[in-house]
Amino acid sequence: MTERRKRLHQLLLALINKQDYLELIEDDSNDLSKSFSESESIDFSKSIQKNRKILKKYHSLIRTAVTLDALMDSENEENFKISK
Repeated sequence: MTERRKRLHQLLLALINKQDYLELIEDDSNDLSKSFSESESIDFSKSIQKNRKILKKYHSLIRTAVTLDALMDSENEENFKISK
């Protein structure tokens, strides 16, 4: 694993640890194989919306980790130029 990738994982884990509560995506694979009544379709729709919301949260955490990593790289490069 590259040094940058390790650093990204560390940043992501630190961000996750800062969260009060991090929901996990529900496994609805059993529900996908049966036909749905109207009420079941509504419940399934809510489940999909909830999972989308959770994925957006994950994406946000990953984007934040990548941004922090890029900022740290730019600071290190700038400090390297100044010290020469």
